[in-house]
Amino acid sequence: MRNTKTAELVLTALFAAIIIIMAFTPLGYIPLVVINATIIHIPVILGALFCGSKKGGFLGFVFGLTSFIKNTVMPSSLSAFVFSPVLAASMVGTSGIFKSAFICFVPRILVGILPYYVYLGVRKAVTSENKKIWSTVLNVLIGVFLLVGCRAFINKVFDANPLSTGAVWAISAIVGVVVFAALEVFTLKKSGSVSAFIYAGVVGAMTNTILVMGGIFVLYKNAYADALSIDPGAVLGVIGGVISFNGVIEAIVAAIIVAALGVALNKIKPIQK
Repeated sequence: MRNTKTAELVLTALFAAIIIIMAFTPLGYIPLVVINATIIHIPVILGALFCGSKKGGFLGFVFGLTSFIKNTVMPSSLSAFVFSPVLAASMVGTSGIFKSAFICFVPRILVGILPYYVYLGVRKAVTSENKKIWSTVLNVLIGVFLLVGCRAFINKVFDANPLSTGAVWAISAIVGVVVFAALEVFTLKKSGSVSAFIYAGVVGAMTNTILVMGGIFVLYKNAYADALSIDPGAVLGVIGGVISFNGVIEAIVAAIIVAALGVALNKIKPIQK
């Protein structure tokens, strides 16, 4: 038991170090032609899975702290104040301290908590007596999610010379069906843990995107509009675009990396059920 706790502490420290390095270097992003996909949340998700929700929450706090420091010391955009209580206080007053602290820390802490329970829930479902039903339902959802993400990605890539709607849907559907079929074979014949890792990655990434962008809309709608020089009525559309494109693409990337690394790490240090 003592060795297990020591190993978890060492692993937590390692994940924290990785988060810090990724946050302050280009290593925290993957260039994908039309977007630099953020992957800083991935060590938070993996830390939650292999070290538990409490340590995952701590890693999420570290993620939020790096965001706070980076946006305060070296802001890279006019909207950096939404992650910096210091900048927010000077722009919108005392209330900005609490608003920005919420956006900067709460979503990131939850990134280190929710994936752990999603993993356990999905793992339990795909190893139950109704394994085939649960596996198929989950794989269908993954296929649909990938279809949506593929469609958004194609439309963005070919924004200047857009493909026909039918072609975009056809390509996206093919990708979704192929992935669904591959997952069906893998989960039914080998292991259902891959589905659990995939869902943990998706939930972790989408938790960050949805709560951060949702928090901006609820707490900073007008200030955010001013920062972007747009009409307040257009903020919802901008935020919806970020969630539907950036959020989905980053969730797909997170699902792939979390599944790949999770399966490998699980052989070395099995996740406690």
